[in-house]
Amino acid sequence: MTTKHEQIIQHIISLDVGHKISVRQIAKQLNVSDGTAYRAIKDAENQGLVSTIERVGTIRIERKKKENFEKLTFAEVVNIIDGQVLGGSNGLHKTLSKFVIGAMQLEAMMRYTEAGSLLIVGNRIKAHELALNEGAAVLITGGFDTEGHIKKLADDKELPIISTSYDTFTVAAMINRAIYDQLIKKEIIFVGDIATTLEETSYIKTKDTIGKWYELNEKSGHSRFPIVDEKLRVIGMVSSKDIVGKDKNIIIDRVMSKKPLVVQSKTSLASVSHTMVWEGIEVVPVVDSSGILKGVVSRQDVLKALQYVQRQPQVGETIDDIVSRNLQFLEDEEVYTTEVIPQMTNQLGTLSNGVFTALMTEASSRLLQKDRKADIAIENITVYFNKPVQIESILTIKPTVLGVGRLYAKIDVEVFSENKLVGKGLIMAQLIHR
Repeated sequence: MTTKHEQIIQHIISLDVGHKISVRQIAKQLNVSDGTAYRAIKDAENQGLVSTIERVGTIRIERKKKENFEKLTFAEVVNIIDGQVLGGSNGLHKTLSKFVIGAMQLEAMMRYTEAGSLLIVGNRIKAHELALNEGAAVLITGGFDTEGHIKKLADDKELPIISTSYDTFTVAAMINRAIYDQLIKKEIIFVGDIATTLEETSYIKTKDTIGKWYELNEKSGHSRFPIVDEKLRVIGMVSSKDIVGKDKNIIIDRVMSKKPLVVQSKTSLASVSHTMVWEGIEVVPVVDSSGILKGVVSRQDVLKALQYVQRQPQVGETIDDIVSRNLQFLEDEEVYTTEVIPQMTNQLGTLSNGVFTALMTEASSRLLQKDRKADIAIENITVYFNKPVQIESILTIKPTVLGVGRLYAKIDVEVFSENKLVGKGLIMAQLIHR
């Protein structure tokens, strides 16, 4: 039996792209409260199913696949640039293929303006009209309006015409930034990307006996299984240590471990790996917001994904990517070195505290990968900043393992600039063995 929340999400998915929805409409159609409808619509927005625009409403949009994150819908553009929709709101769900900056003569401008594109231009009425006739949407910068017949043309062609108070350069930078941010999000691996699906998941029902565990163990080779009730909600876990020496006819819910750790599809790879190492478990159930089983993720799945991520080139670069790319290992001295580039600095032109910490963490991580063939999850870090480090300085980072066990490592890190100690760190980390 599905919950009201899930029913609303499924209803939204079933709607045609471009369909407008509202809290009151959903509440009336599905006989739910306004609060339930509102929460479901916000969840749908987080999932990329709908987009809400001021003075227009909430529109069903096409959910992007991971490989298509570099494209935006016109609805997303409106939200990025704090725009106002002047006409053509029925086309807000459409995806733009490129944007064209209209800083040229009309004839030259139209050579670059084609169907599916977005023309960014000022108060040039003729350009607005020509672009719409070519099948392109229009973004008017500088806070300008357009004429009534242009708005009607936009409505007829279902192509948005949008106004923003920002100038053309700022708008282009904002859209580029949004695409870049989406590329970074695209690279983040979530549990849903690596989990075993429900169809391939072995699980035991509450009224099954211990004999079912032996049956699944022989079939799958696994020793840990989720326990579900009649609605497929996860209520426990059972492993070999729970059933060893017990009669095969005992009902499973008498021996299972209650209140099991679970994760959701949107839990990040980093988070689930930390949980598995910290708790020392091999398999974690994947559930939806109602606790219903959707699959499982294993320690082996997580380790494979971690290794995959480390081999992939980055499309959208984060600060950590910049730190990693610029950190070099000097084998003869067994230290790491890097130059302080502009992206690593704060507003004063000195190395930012966050980057300083990231450099120590990255150097420690590489040391453990090299010496122990293990990745690390930072548990605790204490940092001492001795003196500011200015831009273009060359840093030498020396991590030293103070102690290492099966699950934990303690690492001392010293950072030098021109042979002077500029900072120290002490790191406690969990080991994730490959």
